[in-house]
Amino acid sequence: MTSASPAPARPGHHRRPLLRPLAVQAARILLALFFAFPIVFMLVSSLKPDQQIFGDLDSVKAFLPVGHVSLDNYAGVFDRVPATRFLINSIGVSAVTVVLGIFVNSLAAFALSRMRWRGKKVVLAAIIATLIVPFETFALPLVWWVNQLPWLQMNGFRLTLTEGWLDTYRVQILPFVANAFSVFLFHQYFQSVPKELDEAAIIDGAGWFGIYRRIVMPLSGPAVATVAILTFLPAWNSYLWPLMVVQSESLRPVMVGIQYFFQLNPSWGQIMAYASMITVPVLALFVAFQRAFVNSIASSGVKG
Repeated sequence: MTSASPAPARPGHHRRPLLRPLAVQAARILLALFFAFPIVFMLVSSLKPDQQIFGDLDSVKAFLPVGHVSLDNYAGVFDRVPATRFLINSIGVSAVTVVLGIFVNSLAAFALSRMRWRGKKVVLAAIIATLIVPFETFALPLVWWVNQLPWLQMNGFRLTLTEGWLDTYRVQILPFVANAFSVFLFHQYFQSVPKELDEAAIIDGAGWFGIYRRIVMPLSGPAVATVAILTFLPAWNSYLWPLMVVQSESLRPVMVGIQYFFQLNPSWGQIMAYASMITVPVLALFVAFQRAFVNSIASSGVKG
């Protein structure tokens, strides 16, 4: 008895599995180009004089570095505003906010997720509820409060108690260290770490802070990376709050510096150059650490 011969394959049977990934890849490329258009326009316009920027708006030349291209706009930025000082301020404020935010928010989340005490669910619900309150609604009351807060200051060889935080670096950092979303994110991730590890560490004589430092935090790399990114971006992009509480030019961050270009005779080439200076470093850091961030999630530690 002979076996039946297989049915002949249809002509388009092998093409469909190949066409589908190509179509998906093409759609991704088109979507990436769509979102990249504003950034490309900004970078290209930063190399052109104002007359050429407006002259190229009605053609594809607006996205191409053609015509009179130079770095004059970037040189003009440093002549018009103290851009170096603004960059240093933003880097320092953002870095300190990220470091303190990771420490404070992870400690709060650890207490809410690993320790046993009454009322922690109510406290967590109250923290999450603050997410629905927009910053603009309590910005003015917060200005009043920070102006009443005390601070220890060195006066020669003596410590003196001063009042008010306005026009300082700390007023740009400390009000934004504690973050409800960061606490919630850490709390959810800490819940996935087996609590049997806590019991084993307690038997070995470890305290709660030892468990936090030696067990939970080393296993929470993806959560730390995510909180770092989500804390850095608002700190770097902060505009309204520094505009309200900082008067000294030497303390202002980069986003406040953008208003300098609209005071007298706006130069759009310099505006695009300044915007490129404060945007490209953030994009470069994100692209550089994106693969490491994804790999850290894929190969994260113990999960429950």
